[in-house]
Amino acid sequence: MRVRLCLLLWWAIVGTALGADEAAPQREEPNGALLVARPGMVDPNFRQTVVLVTQRPDGSTVGVILNRPTELELAALVPGLPSANYKDALYFGGPVLRRSVVALFESARPPESSAFHVLRETYLSMDEANIVRLLESGAARYRLYVGFAGWGPGQLESELDREGWYVVAADPQVLFRSDTRGLWEELVSRALGKRANAAH
Repeated sequence: MRVRLCLLLWWAIVGTALGADEAAPQREEPNGALLVARPGMVDPNFRQTVVLVTQRPDGSTVGVILNRPTELELAALVPGLPSANYKDALYFGGPVLRRSVVALFESARPPESSAFHVLRETYLSMDEANIVRLLESGAARYRLYVGFAGWGPGQLESELDREGWYVVAADPQVLFRSDTRGLWEELVSRALGKRANAAH
């Protein structure tokens, strides 16, 4: 059931990227947040992960896992992309469409092609035109992911009700951290600290 919901979500995203929606996602206000897997998370796809997510107007949620670098080569995964300038690791973004490339990037202006506005001047995009521009320019701060995480309307809320995740404010310094080792432990501590302060 979860796979089916994620695939339906993917086709909705593709439709938007191809211009099926009149309102492009980047025109929305930023609404990114971090999901931090609780220590008891049993799903191996998300155990000990930190996930940047953004919610669409229809209630569906998409995002990428921030702390799972891979040893995959961009040129081998997608031979047609101008990959020579990309020196960072490819990160595992999530279990949906694992061979699709997703870009998380900073831009002072809304990008010309479809993108989700996750933080101020920070965007998430699966649009190939955005990815090619990033690879060719090399000027913006960005990171590439393979696959993404997706939840249908109400699905993530159900997982939050079952206490599967902590929710933490998104921080640009976290999004582009060069070494993500220990990131999950750090954010679990941050989440627990905030909960303890709230209790007092």
